[in-house]
Amino acid sequence: MDKMLIVFVTLAVTSLVQDTTAQMVHVVGDNIGWTIPSSGAAAYTNWAAGKTFSIGDTLVFNFMTDSHDVLQVPKTSFDGCNSQNAIGNPIMTGPANVTLDSTGDHYYICTFGRHCQNGQKLAITVSSTGTPGANPPTRSSPITPVVPSPSSSNQPEACAPTSAVAGPSSSISAPPSSSSSSIVLASFLLSLSSIALATFL
Repeated sequence: MDKMLIVFVTLAVTSLVQDTTAQMVHVVGDNIGWTIPSSGAAAYTNWAAGKTFSIGDTLVFNFMTDSHDVLQVPKTSFDGCNSQNAIGNPIMTGPANVTLDSTGDHYYICTFGRHCQNGQKLAITVSSTGTPGANPPTRSSPITPVVPSPSSSNQPEACAPTSAVAGPSSSISAPPSSSSSSIVLASFLLSLSSIALATFL
């Protein structure tokens, strides 16, 4: 009876520790990346609507250097699409990783030309931890921007990231995944640990 109690407590504690330490990497805009969206600001509003953002999560803004930037601003600057009272300095090199380190509303804009006025801005709300019972956010896979061949086109699509490119990306580090394969592996290891504990105790 004591062995079963030890096994149960070990499983419960291990499950809780794994669940509370998971952090998410969110690729802003998913496949469209950080660019002037063809559907306007609704693109980033819709993207953020189904996600939960927590302290420790990372936002990945995929954009080409010299085509866009990322600047965190207060709400008034976000609404007016200006860089007054900026929170920090603009990130000029893409892709850019931003680690969420405080709760509350966070606002990001692109300061290039009229990009913000054309919808390249993001508003999110960061909580201290994920909401219990909420659907877990989906992990967005990092996407490396592809440098287009030189052309005379100044269309926003010319600087949008396309599909993932083979090869390592030194600027994007993904924390442990909460995907189903990780859950299966964790379950297997926990079962194996339980058997070992029961055998040796």
